[in-house]
Amino acid sequence: MKHRNKLIIFIIFVFLGIHTSQIFGQETKKPNILYILVDQWRAQATGYAGDKNAITPNLDKLASESINLKNAISGTPVCTPHRASLMTGQYPLSNGMFMNDVLLDTNAITMAKVFSKAGYNTGYVGKWHLDGHGRNSFIPPTRQQGFQYWKALECSHDYNNSAYYVGDSKKKMIWKGYDVVAQTEDVISYMKSQANQPNPFLMFISIGSPHDPYQTAPEKYRKLYQNKELIINPNVPADKLEKVKKDLIGYYSHIAAIDESIGKMWETLKDLGIDENTIIVFSSDHGDLLGAHGAWNKQQPYEESLRVPFLIHYPKLFGKKPKTRSTLLNSPDIMPTLLGLAKIKIPNSVEGLDFSGEMKGTKKDKVLQTLIACYQPFGQWDRQRGGKEYRGVYTGKYTYTRDLNGPWLLFDNEKDPFQMNNLIGKPEFAILQNDMEERLKSELRKRNDKFEPGMEYIKKWKYIVDNTETVPYLKINYEGKPIVE
Repeated sequence: MKHRNKLIIFIIFVFLGIHTSQIFGQETKKPNILYILVDQWRAQATGYAGDKNAITPNLDKLASESINLKNAISGTPVCTPHRASLMTGQYPLSNGMFMNDVLLDTNAITMAKVFSKAGYNTGYVGKWHLDGHGRNSFIPPTRQQGFQYWKALECSHDYNNSAYYVGDSKKKMIWKGYDVVAQTEDVISYMKSQANQPNPFLMFISIGSPHDPYQTAPEKYRKLYQNKELIINPNVPADKLEKVKKDLIGYYSHIAAIDESIGKMWETLKDLGIDENTIIVFSSDHGDLLGAHGAWNKQQPYEESLRVPFLIHYPKLFGKKPKTRSTLLNSPDIMPTLLGLAKIKIPNSVEGLDFSGEMKGTKKDKVLQTLIACYQPFGQWDRQRGGKEYRGVYTGKYTYTRDLNGPWLLFDNEKDPFQMNNLIGKPEFAILQNDMEERLKSELRKRNDKFEPGMEYIKKWKYIVDNTETVPYLKINYEGKPIVE
């Protein structure tokens, strides 16, 4: 009789057009995962983080129903290294992805391959930056690292004329209008197609903004900042103020646009009745200095570059009350943590830590520090711009780094949130400095990291670099003609 009643209810709900996953499927189906990856969004730049410049109502609402990992970092704060660690759960010296524009081994055990083997449908939309064959080149399925649904390009920041390739087609396509909006619509369409499928999905939307160029968001979002008085942090030098104000207006305009799209994706999950059993992750590959300490972009070990937003929303398991955790989540820890939440076996190749127990509240982690590194300075922070190798540890409260010549930076992030007081060499902090140095040595031993000059790693992995020690990449416009800079 019980089975008969259940069948009758099933037929009624099908007739009414209500998703049966709301009634039966949530108990047994593994969670869907929507991973929202943005580019160069520093952790400080959201309303929920206290930034009065940021207009992020949808993220603020999401944060009010999520776990906020306030100490999440990008251990090697630059695009390719973070993305490779995210996909493999490995540190850069293990997967060789310690600088931009190099190829992730096609034999790598990646997140998409593992989830696919566990019965997931996998999809990727947007910026890839793991292929190393030129930023506008076609990426064949053999190098798509296990993703089945594919609408991606290696790298572009031309947000209003943004190219992509579909699956195994070599025909270059262009997203209509501002690519954040078009990519969001595509992801929404994908989720609608997956809502009633027996298999769960893993969908990545990899958004290229708010990475510069800053002044290219649609006018609708730029108008939000026309008369807004911006608050400028005290670690911006006086001679950089005007440029910083202009760049911040563009930066926050991109952020407002992305926030609106995040709201639309979240609303779709609710409308489809699958929000409860979908893990939403919002994070970035690294931050943006935006004039802090007189610098721009990333790679450097300052808060604005190193620390990233990280929200994880999973109502079925976490409920809908806001939680803030001080978990020291590093780039390689994301893959094993998601596998842990989905109850999928973590491959032996993974070096990162599974913090799923910490997220669920069933296990207290004992991690006291996590490794930060620049293995080879290049590009926007090459040696001519002061770039250098470093290794360090981040504890939440403290950031400590040394370069090849010795101790370099030590900050108390709680007392000095804008990192304007370097404690290195001050007698009253000698014990603290020695403690941080011992912690760093411990982390380097774990990683078998001998902290060699960057060119040694370039030679080991046989990468070809130009005279700035940067991997050259082919720049072409959308008519296929070389761009002369």
